[in-house]
Amino acid sequence: MIRLKANRRFPFRIDVSAGTPAMIRISAFADEISQDPVEQIDVLERLGIKHIEFRAIHGVNVADLAEAKHREFRSLLHGRGFELSAIGSPIGKIKVTDPFEPHLEKFDHVLHLASFYKTPRIRIFSFYMPPGENPAKHRDEVHSRMKALVARAADHGVMLLLENEKDLYGDTAPRVLDLIATIDSPFLTHAFDPANYLEVGQSIDDAWTLLRGVVTHFHIKDYDVQSKRNVPAGEGQGQFPRLLREAAAAGYEGFCTLEPHLIEAEKMYGYTGPVRFTDAAHALQIILREAGIAYA
Repeated sequence: MIRLKANRRFPFRIDVSAGTPAMIRISAFADEISQDPVEQIDVLERLGIKHIEFRAIHGVNVADLAEAKHREFRSLLHGRGFELSAIGSPIGKIKVTDPFEPHLEKFDHVLHLASFYKTPRIRIFSFYMPPGENPAKHRDEVHSRMKALVARAADHGVMLLLENEKDLYGDTAPRVLDLIATIDSPFLTHAFDPANYLEVGQSIDDAWTLLRGVVTHFHIKDYDVQSKRNVPAGEGQGQFPRLLREAAAAGYEGFCTLEPHLIEAEKMYGYTGPVRFTDAAHALQIILREAGIAYA
């Protein structure tokens, strides 16, 4: 069970408990559609999706975008009835051996953006490991950095969504759990990405068993281990029908954020295009409808 009470800055509450009627909200990394924010919103509107996980517009990452562009984008969102599910930040996507202070300054700016857009969630990562080195060697440094990020987030009433990904400390479920359980804060939870687990050979069964109690966010990206490519939800081994059905049965009311990576998948971004993104959205909606899960 995860509970998070409202605070003065962000009046939100997460409550995951058995028996609660579930409503899943669909969001999207809209930069996978296009770098043009108007085209992003046009496509999502046709799909009935009203939330965006803000990673980039105009080819510029959310953390680096000029203030004037942020103001334009916020006005566009409000004018079209859209909200952000989270800031899809690059925080934690530096080497664990890189200086941390400049990254903390960037994080402070991202916290400001969360307030600016009135979203109480920021997606983060767990630092790149030196190639060939045992991640255990860097555990203390990763934990120290993550504690600093969580402390700042807690002061602002913002939840950090830790995403698993290859080459990071948190690439496998045991290390993700190690971070979340050790820090033990309601302001650090897990954004579960099955495709990223499959890509590093992590069993989805094991990952879900270990982590389902700390999952407050899903990234909808599936992966076919034979062809080694991303596919729409339900076409790979990500077990989305099972995961979403079990999450809904336990009262999950968080976001399912489309991040298909169907055409291009790089460290800092992915691209799917309007047509394939529509395929990805329909695949998720079919899974939810067939499972009898309400969504918006």
